[in-house]
Amino acid sequence: MAAAVEAVKKVEEGKTEKGGELLLCGSTCWDSIGRRKGTLEGNLVSPTRLRPLVGVDIRFVAAGCASCHCVALDVDGRCYTWGRNERGQLGHGDTLQRDRPTFVSELSKYKIIKAGSGRSHTVVVSEDGQSLAFGWNKHGQLGSGSIKNEVELSPVRCLVSEVKTVACGAEFTVWLSSVEGASILTAGLPQYGQLGHGTDNEYNTKDSSVRLAYEPQSRPRAIASLSGETIVKVACGTNHTVAVDSNGYVYTWGFGGYGRLGHREQKDEWVPRRVDVFQRQNVLPPDAVISAGSVNSSCTAGGGQLYMWGKIKVTGDDWMYPKPLMDLSGWHLKCIDSGNMHHFVGADSSCISWGHAQYGELGYGPNGQKSSAVPKKVDILEGMHVITVACGFGNSMVVVDRTNVGDRLDQLDIYDGKAAGEGSEEPESLNPAPKKTTKKAAAAAAKASENSKKRKKSKEESSGSESEEDYEDNDSDDSEVEVNGKAEKKKQRGGKASSRGRGGKGAKKPATGKKDSGGGRGRSLAVEKTSSQGKGKRGRPRK
Repeated sequence: MAAAVEAVKKVEEGKTEKGGELLLCGSTCWDSIGRRKGTLEGNLVSPTRLRPLVGVDIRFVAAGCASCHCVALDVDGRCYTWGRNERGQLGHGDTLQRDRPTFVSELSKYKIIKAGSGRSHTVVVSEDGQSLAFGWNKHGQLGSGSIKNEVELSPVRCLVSEVKTVACGAEFTVWLSSVEGASILTAGLPQYGQLGHGTDNEYNTKDSSVRLAYEPQSRPRAIASLSGETIVKVACGTNHTVAVDSNGYVYTWGFGGYGRLGHREQKDEWVPRRVDVFQRQNVLPPDAVISAGSVNSSCTAGGGQLYMWGKIKVTGDDWMYPKPLMDLSGWHLKCIDSGNMHHFVGADSSCISWGHAQYGELGYGPNGQKSSAVPKKVDILEGMHVITVACGFGNSMVVVDRTNVGDRLDQLDIYDGKAAGEGSEEPESLNPAPKKTTKKAAAAAAKASENSKKRKKSKEESSGSESEEDYEDNDSDDSEVEVNGKAEKKKQRGGKASSRGRGGKGAKKPATGKKDSGGGRGRSLAVEKTSSQGKGKRGRPRK
């Protein structure tokens, strides 16, 4: 076992030594990703260099499948963050959005080597094994031992020591440490058992109330059932976790929808459960890579074969247990990451991406397709050596080696972004009128989705924690998106249910009349189908 741990250590060390050029593709409308329907302005459909990081040796990037902000670390241990910042998740001491990668000055005295990015929080690890975090802390996901401050705008210390790496789910955090018997610790929201402690800490908000809440866990706690194992790799989806021990066994726990845990059932698992596919001859080798998307999981096993499970495509059956992805047989995959519903892989001297994308995050270029059901090469990066990849909610980051690429990097576009603080004032001076309407529209949309959510809650089983209002607008996407952890299939359920819900009070009145265009249920199926698509806005009661 010690030999296995050493082998893993060697592999890890080999990975982190070198830096390269960071390229980004996908959305740059940080405040709108996942909230507004339709195509957003300013999508980078090809891998693009970022002006502040041109020539900087980046060796690690982080962006969680639920996060709309990015983290990059250079070879000297400097930490850069940019993107959405409504809850201080960038660590700059304010809530101003940053379009450009910005150095986190409060981390300047640390050499940062690893980072994790949640929905609205960021956790970093320094070379000397300390961990610091910033951003949203409502559920204790910063691991600081306190939830007194719901938002931490500047880095605070996490109550963990000898940390090797970190991974973040939407509202929880997982640390791997070298402490004997406590190699994996978790903190944050326990709603689906994703912390692995055998409970979801559910309680009624008041004795007389049926409203449920989940007790935050703000102090990182070692997972007792894994105290005998040495966990060497970990990846987090929105509400589930995948971990690998030094013997190559794979464990998953948390939210079980779509089979993302790989146990042939959709049950939530409150403690780590071993995935039976990866045993005996098929344990994971030391150089295996793992990733967790919002509704799926993946890893490479014996012979470097990539296995996936969960919701792999927007349509079609879910994979309830790990199956080999034959399209990538024979490829040597060095790194992989999964976003909301897309995947990025670095292999030998190719970069491969696939999945359901909306903002150009697959990097196929202006003439390429938007989404791809099968893995395809990112042509513009062909022949480049990929150091690492990371996928966010609506974007992808790739770090490529500058050696042996000649002047090919110079042919790529460079994105400037706006300087900090410009984001809010500049567009107003250029075109004030649209700005106001979009604000109103956004507020109205937020209100409507909140109302429809309240109504939905009484119909469905209580789906729990008051997750950020931010992401409630993900409802409006007709792609399958996770809202508040519970994955909802919009096209099937959302069609009728939400149009009925949105009609709200307005729809009740016409129901008394016989042939009315309101939300009456006695209409023929054909009519129902055609109107349910365009209904959302029309059926909504005017203020």
